Amino acid sequence: MDRLLASAEQEAYDYVLQRIRNGAFRAGDRLIAEDIAVAISASRMPVRVAFRRLATEGLLLIRPNRGATVRGITVAEMREVFEMRAVLEAQAVRVALPHLGAQELRDVENLLERMDRHGADVQQWVTHHRNLHEYLCGLSQRPRLIAQIAALHSFVEPHMRLWMEHTAKPNSTEHDHHALLHALRRGDPDEVEEAMREHIVSTIPPLEKLMADGVPLPAAVSRQA
Repeated sequence: MDRLLASAEQEAYDYVLQRIRNGAFRAGDRLIAEDIAVAISASRMPVRVAFRRLATEGLLLIRPNRGATVRGITVAEMREVFEMRAVLEAQAVRVALPHLGAQELRDVENLLERMDRHGADVQQWVTHHRNLHEYLCGLSQRPRLIAQIAALHSFVEPHMRLWMEHTAKPNSTEHDHHALLHALRRGDPDEVEEAMREHIVSTIPPLEKLMADGVPLPAAVSRQA
């Protein structure tokens, strides 16, 4: 029975998390445990447990007698997340270099090609973008580091999707990714680390401008440049 409950809780958690990530649930949306329970064919108890878990991760806000709502993100929170990502992902790719062979470089090239092919499709581009970062960081073989980076990506992914919907994809984004690929090919740890850090930090100013211009960003999720 405990296993069944744990399985249902994980399913509820994954269901809500995915919908926050893709923007289906946005900041301020009230989530009804009964509705989600019906959607995943579960009882309300594991859904409520999943809500509490998401709340501790900063994704939901739970208030007495008001249920759970998707929480938003401030400019300060966005900047902090990207600064953290810049440090952690730069370290991850540096550690990943010894595990980067010819096949892994081809995999990176293929991921970049998919991003280029889907440049006009916001949803697909952001998905492939995250896949690229997850693949590179995964090569570090540092489970705790990978988990921290994944949490930060999920926190900002909805905002990245909305950003891409409201603004043209900056030319620097494509340039940054290919500069990173060139650094990976050369295999210099310092160059790779700096390329990743610069790529992520360069995303902060346009996002700050977008938020300052009053574009309503969607929910914060606790787990993407």
